[in-house]
Amino acid sequence: MQIVEIYCDESRPDLFTTKCDKKDKYLLIGGLKLLAKHRDDIKKNIKALREKYNIYSEIRWNKVSRNKIEFYKELIDIFFSFRDNLRFRCIAVEAEKMDLEHFHDNDAELGFYKFYYQLLNHWILDYNDYKIFTDLKTNREKNRLHILDNILNNTHLYSYISSIQALPSRQVVLLQLTDLLLGLAGARLNNSCKKYSAKTELLTYFEKKLKREIGPTTREELKFNVFVIILQNRW
Repeated sequence: MQIVEIYCDESRPDLFTTKCDKKDKYLLIGGLKLLAKHRDDIKKNIKALREKYNIYSEIRWNKVSRNKIEFYKELIDIFFSFRDNLRFRCIAVEAEKMDLEHFHDNDAELGFYKFYYQLLNHWILDYNDYKIFTDLKTNREKNRLHILDNILNNTHLYSYISSIQALPSRQVVLLQLTDLLLGLAGARLNNSCKKYSAKTELLTYFEKKLKREIGPTTREELKFNVFVIILQNRW
């Protein structure tokens, strides 16, 4: 039995709850997957990169700037250097087509965690031990992660989800890397980058390494998997 770690974050979760004018189309939930035995090597590489550029602040998509662009490019290089030993997957949900009333008991938080389940469900294989880490999130129902844990364990009888734990991202560099990759996916799907900006430059650099534009992939895509959920307003 192998120990697998998954680090999860979300982007634009307010799209489910706010009634204001929405400039973005998709809410995204993403995760970074690796075997526990590779964790220290990945963190060691990121630590060395921080020392090279003297950058110790939290790694985040929103902090990509012109004076840090080379640091973030080399961070992307690290992601690709681990090949399929370090994988990213995200789901994108078109917020305007979310029918909370009919499918989620008019509960945005419940709907959110149903999509969280969809992110994780297809990543869990038999005979592995999974440790899942999420960024801290304030929930109305305090037991959301406990329920998610139970549902995943009941669905996957031949694997073991030993923990789902919320941690502050500022203390967990792999949650920070998840935020960056999720930001890249969200920027492309929502077409939110300004022309000639540092973020556009980083997005172009990433897609050159990926050898394609970020967009929906097949289920078999291992390195950078993007699942755009097709929703209908009503069944």
